[in-house]
Amino acid sequence: MQTTRQWQTNAIGPEANLKIGEARIPEVSGTMIRVRTQAVSLNFRDRLVLESGMGLPLQFPFVPASDMAGVVEAVGQDVTRFKPGDLVISTFSPDWIDGRGPGTARTPPYQTRGGLYPGVLSEHTVLSEEWFTLAPKTLDAAEASTLPCAGLTAWVALIECGRLKAGDKVLVQGTGGVALFGLQIAKAHGAEVLITSGSAEKLERAQALGADHLINRHEGDWVERLHHLTGDYGADHVLEIVGGSHLGQALKAVAVNGRISVIGVLEGFEVSAPVAPLLLKAPVVQGIAVGHRRALEDLVRAVDQTGLKPVIDRRYAFAELPQALDHLYRGPFGKVVIEF
Repeated sequence: MQTTRQWQTNAIGPEANLKIGEARIPEVSGTMIRVRTQAVSLNFRDRLVLESGMGLPLQFPFVPASDMAGVVEAVGQDVTRFKPGDLVISTFSPDWIDGRGPGTARTPPYQTRGGLYPGVLSEHTVLSEEWFTLAPKTLDAAEASTLPCAGLTAWVALIECGRLKAGDKVLVQGTGGVALFGLQIAKAHGAEVLITSGSAEKLERAQALGADHLINRHEGDWVERLHHLTGDYGADHVLEIVGGSHLGQALKAVAVNGRISVIGVLEGFEVSAPVAPLLLKAPVVQGIAVGHRRALEDLVRAVDQTGLKPVIDRRYAFAELPQALDHLYRGPFGKVVIEF
């Protein structure tokens, strides 16, 4: 019996005891493929799941994280999409291939990796070929591992749902993984990007990535600054990453008939905002639940065609998961990645 090393916990909470354990590697048959993990990209959600469970029916021992890149080592006899040696990336919502998402009005879908389904912080996985897609040819494994959640979220907000066009004004909040993907995707499509941050150093780094306007949120009213920079026009697209009552600020910043993509929950799971700008500006306010596999495949093609390079703040070794999770709280510039 072959085994693989993986990060596991048997409890959820601030004192969750993460440790490296072992698990059996299942046999490969049918439409299953065995993937040797090369890199795992962490998301702030991974910390939330470990600390609170987020109301999910987790199975113990629980393996965290949702985003990985790895090499196909073996395929079942019915596999048609991959062959040994292919570099693949995981899909965040394995059951969502295209179109309308699964679930119902009573029970919205949240059947994701590193939640309802086991996570990816394992040296090997054996799963259906439908749970993966090919990685970009122009990225290494660590870079490719950042696409399934952070990259796809920004892509769906701006391109799949937002129909971004050249000349649109895009407001990006902060300099985390989704924010920097939003900046890079928007610039690749000819948009004008405004970015906010509380760090002058991070704003300078964002400018090097192509940001057109830098707004330090510690230097006065950032919404007023945005109005000034756009001649009171506002932003056609707002990536609302903060959550909570910050939605009210997004409504002040958005242009008439613009779009607000609600993505983050950094300030809580309950959003609030005044109704007047919502009614008078008539923006589209859309929640973004990452995205389906077909959109991820579109993003992969776009990455290869445009040369987009994901921003990785730091790469950690497999044994350094606790330090990498702590890095998420310090506010990384871009992504934090575990390499195997």
